[in-house]
Amino acid sequence: MVPPIQQLFDKADSGSKFKMQKFLRIVGYSVLFSTTTLFILLCVRTLSLDKNVGLQLAHWEKTKNISLAIDHELRDELLDNLKEGIRIPTVSFTEDDINTTALLEFNAFLQKAFPTVYSSKLVRHELVANYSHLFWVEGSDPNLIPYLLLAHIDVVPASESDDWDVPPFSAQEVDGFIYGRGTLDDKSSVMGILQALEFLLRKGYTPRRGFYIGLGHDEEVKGNQGAVSIVNWMKQRGKQLLFVLDEGMLITDSLPIDGPAALIGITEKGSATVKLSVSVPPGHSSMPQRETCIGILASAVSRIEANQMPRLFGYGPELRTFEHLAHKFSFPMNILMSNLWLFSPLIGRVLEKQPHTNSFVRTTTAVTMFNAGIKVNVIPSHAEAVVNMRIHSAHSLKEVLDHIESTVADERVKLELIEGFEPLPVSSTDEKSFGFQIIKKTVLEQFPSVTVAPGVCVGNTDSRHFNDLTSEIYRFIPAWLHSGDFLRIHGNNERISKQNYEELVTLV
Repeated sequence: MVPPIQQLFDKADSGSKFKMQKFLRIVGYSVLFSTTTLFILLCVRTLSLDKNVGLQLAHWEKTKNISLAIDHELRDELLDNLKEGIRIPTVSFTEDDINTTALLEFNAFLQKAFPTVYSSKLVRHELVANYSHLFWVEGSDPNLIPYLLLAHIDVVPASESDDWDVPPFSAQEVDGFIYGRGTLDDKSSVMGILQALEFLLRKGYTPRRGFYIGLGHDEEVKGNQGAVSIVNWMKQRGKQLLFVLDEGMLITDSLPIDGPAALIGITEKGSATVKLSVSVPPGHSSMPQRETCIGILASAVSRIEANQMPRLFGYGPELRTFEHLAHKFSFPMNILMSNLWLFSPLIGRVLEKQPHTNSFVRTTTAVTMFNAGIKVNVIPSHAEAVVNMRIHSAHSLKEVLDHIESTVADERVKLELIEGFEPLPVSSTDEKSFGFQIIKKTVLEQFPSVTVAPGVCVGNTDSRHFNDLTSEIYRFIPAWLHSGDFLRIHGNNERISKQNYEELVTLV
C-alpha cells in the first residue's frame, strides 16, 4: 500500500514538491532530535533498572527443604526405574486406540518401583478411570490448601521404522543420554515425581502442606478420560487446589540472551480445529468442469495460509516473558526489551520471522490434513481439508472462526468446527503468587545460573481441565533443551541426559 504522503507528493507540481520536501526535511530533523533525546532517556531508564527485576523472592517463601543427596546406589536405582518405565510402550494412537495392556503393565511396575509410596501411611492412592492415578500425600497442617503435581503416563507413537539411532522403546544409553519415547514427554515427570517422593519418605519426610499427584493416561489424545476423571473425582469430594504444576515449558540456552532461561508457562494458547469440505457431482477426467472440488478447496486453503491473523505481540502475557528477560539481552536489544511499551511493534515484526517465535505473537494457522480423489481418471465428488489454529490470548474462538469464514468467502466450501476451546486463563506471577514463587525459588536453588521468566505454552496439556479447581496453573519441567532438541519432542531420538534426570528428581 502506498503511504498517503507519497500519494500527495506524486500528484503535486514541481513547485509544490519543493515546498513539501523542505517541510519534510524540517520535520525529519525534529523527529531525529526528538528520537535521539528519547533514546538517551531510554538508555538511562534501562541502566537504572534493577537487574534482578522479576527475580526477587517473596520473603514468606524463603524456607529450608530436606536435602536429597543422591549417592551411587540411589543413582543406579532411579536410572534403572526410568529405563524400565520407558520400555513399557504406553502409546496413545487415538481416543479409541490406547495400549491398555501396556498401561496395566505400567500400573504393576509403579507398585514394584516405589514400594514406600504405596505402603506409607501418609499416602493414599486411587486408581481413576482404570489406568490413571491419584495420590494424596497428607500434610501435618490440614488447614493449608493442597496443591497438585500433574504428569501423564501415555506417549505418542514411535516405531522401529522411524529414523531413530536406537529403538524408541529400548531406553538405551548413548554418550550419557537415555534415549526413548517419553524421556521428555512425559515419563521423566511421572518417574521423577514418584522417585523423589519415594526417597523423601524413606528419610521420614512429612510435608506441612498436603499435596496431590495426578497421573493421567490419555493426555496425548486430549485427556478426556484420565485428567477429566481426576477432576470429577476431586469435584465430587469438594476439593480445591492452591495451584497446579504440570508439564509444559523447559530450560533452554538457545535464546539470544546472556545465559540459560527457565520459562514457566502461565497460560496456554486456545485451539480451533476446522474442517473444510467441498462436494460436487463426480465425472470423467476427460470432460472436467472449470473447477474441481480439489481446486475449489485448494484455493480456499491457499487464501487461509496467505491471510494470517494479525500480529498481537504486546497484547498478551508473552510480554511478561521479555520484560523478565530484558536485562539479559545485549545492547541495543536490552534497550528495546526494557521499553516494550514503545518498541513492541518492532519486536513483534522480528519475532514473526521464525516459526518457533512467530507462535508467540499471533494466532497460528496450520493446514494439517488434505484428502481427496480415488482414481487418476475420476473427478472426485468430495474433498476435505483440516486446519488447526492455535489461538493467541488476545483472540477468541469466535474471532478465529469469523476470520476463516471471511477469508474463505466461498459458499461452495462448507466449514465445520471439529473441536475448539478458548485460550486458557493467565496465572499470576507477582510476589503474592505462592505457586509461581515457590516454583521459581526451587529452580533458582537447583540452577543458580538460570534466569526464570513466565512464558506461554503454545501446545496444550492436561492442566487445562483443572480450571474449576484453581486459578493458578503452571506448566514447567526442569529438563534442559539445547539448540535442536525441541524437534526431539514427539520426534525422533527423544532423550534426556542422566545428569539432567538426576537434577529433576532432586528438584522435585
